Amino acid sequence: MSLEKFEELKKEFLELEKKLTLPEVISDPEKIRDYGKRHGELRGPVEDYDRYLDLKRQLTQAETLVEQESGDMRELAEEEVGTLKEKIDSLEKTLRQHLIPKDPDAGKNVIFELRAGTGGEEAALFCADLFRMYSRFVENMGWKLDIYSGSSTTGLGGLKEIVFSVEGKDVYETLKWESGVHRVQRVPETESGGRIHTSACSVAVLPQADPVELNIRKDDLRIDTYRASGKGGQHVNVTDSAVRITHIPTGVVAQCQDERSQFQNRAKAMNILSARLKDRMKQDRLSKEDARRREQIGSGDRSEKIRTYNFPQNRITDHRGSVTSYNLQGILDGALGDFISEVRKQILNEQAAE
Repeated sequence: MSLEKFEELKKEFLELEKKLTLPEVISDPEKIRDYGKRHGELRGPVEDYDRYLDLKRQLTQAETLVEQESGDMRELAEEEVGTLKEKIDSLEKTLRQHLIPKDPDAGKNVIFELRAGTGGEEAALFCADLFRMYSRFVENMGWKLDIYSGSSTTGLGGLKEIVFSVEGKDVYETLKWESGVHRVQRVPETESGGRIHTSACSVAVLPQADPVELNIRKDDLRIDTYRASGKGGQHVNVTDSAVRITHIPTGVVAQCQDERSQFQNRAKAMNILSARLKDRMKQDRLSKEDARRREQIGSGDRSEKIRTYNFPQNRITDHRGSVTSYNLQGILDGALGDFISEVRKQILNEQAAE
């Protein structure tokens, strides 16, 4: 693989180290912040590059010993060569990942949307299971979850849809891999004959966007208010606190009724609308990109079936990188971190190879 880019990054890293010691930089909070941020971004790639060069030097020495030695020493050197080649191969994959352009939304909080799909009551129950899974994962990560809009539960406690926000460190970068269709295979509570059914839910993870970032004009919005229903006590039945916002040029709609205040509902609905418009722009851009590339690395389209939860086999499989775990119940209880990390690793490896 070409190492020129890493030489450039290392040069920039060392130059930033020098700048961060200069009095004129230390006394300038804006420069300290900007230089420090970039220095932190480069640290990982540069350290991996230095480790790669060191392993290559060790490999050269070990290969020399194989040529020069005999007997036990030669055998030990051959083993060392094999071990070093495995480490170098693994590190090359990591270096390629560093070359993937950084997602501009990496630091964003998210709007999370869950919707029951095919499968009727069983799909709604699965939607409730997914919400419980993500809620516990968010709690384990120390993030904040805020429900924006939730449909009423079904007779058996399922959810037709729910929209919520998640705020915290590296939220979008962690959760964006969850977007897609999630499929469940199990014997539903509604099945008396013991037959396994397949149902599905869609998951959308949208980076939050500021209306200014999208240049949303007030004249392009239609805002309707109506009487809410559901939580909030009698107050929701006597005031027009629920809000529905329509972006007229695109027809994109967002609504919220879960807060007692019309002002709060309007703010949340605007957050949802902004995230959906930002996502629409992204999907439009992806649809115009090279078709071959999208076939290789995936377009991120939420119509793709990305994951199967198989209850009879206690198995969960992510189809994008053939990542499988037999800890289905543990993951549904919120132990999702390692699984997401492995999925992310596999996807990035594919993108890096491309």
